[in-house]
Amino acid sequence: MAGDERRLQILRIAMRLFSQRGFRGTTTKEIAMAAGVSEAMVFRHFANKEALYSAILDQKACVHDALDPRLAVAEAIARKDDRAVFEGIALEALNQHDCDPEFQRLLLHSALEEHDLAHMFWEKFVRRVYRSLGNYISERQREGAIVEVAPAIVVRAFIGMVMHHSLNNNLWDRKRSLLKISNQVAAREFAGILLNGIAARAEVVTPRRSFKAAAKSSAAKNAVRGHRNGSQKNSENSKRKRSRK
Repeated sequence: MAGDERRLQILRIAMRLFSQRGFRGTTTKEIAMAAGVSEAMVFRHFANKEALYSAILDQKACVHDALDPRLAVAEAIARKDDRAVFEGIALEALNQHDCDPEFQRLLLHSALEEHDLAHMFWEKFVRRVYRSLGNYISERQREGAIVEVAPAIVVRAFIGMVMHHSLNNNLWDRKRSLLKISNQVAAREFAGILLNGIAARAEVVTPRRSFKAAAKSSAAKNAVRGHRNGSQKNSENSKRKRSRK
């Protein structure tokens, strides 16, 4: 087997074992045995475990092109089609998770064990998703297409829907007994909920706008009360003057 092929083989086996047993429960010796090579061969391709973890992320980035979610919806971004942008990103993510549930398990293990891979994933993937998608949301807010809510909150709400759906399908409810819909339908509905909300009215008032409206209403009421109080005082003064005469 050629060097590059051997390296990829070791990498795939390491990912499988890590996702099944966790990082603490998997040794380089076990990886070597499963790959049918010596432990020295593992270290020949990966100097240490940290190099192996980093290679896992790099390999996933190449396979899924996940370093920038906007690349998958570049055309929709160019024409400023918000629904197509969010629906496209959701569909791309859901399809990736279905094709590679092993990587989801790997990330969960790394987070629970407070492993270096979790930090690497956060820095290489999560931060970039927030920054990239957040920049698009900020741009659309300046154009008046999206209401003024902190972009990071919008990104978290959106990713939350997608990730929870994937975790249910791949880990907890593989038979889809709770909700059985296609990824296309899920992506469309999640994008619709994010952009339109679920309230049964023509216009959903955001909390910030609601606060402003309440402030204006309060000011108007105070002005009316002030006018009434002033009128009442003037009326009482007039009555006193007439009684004195």
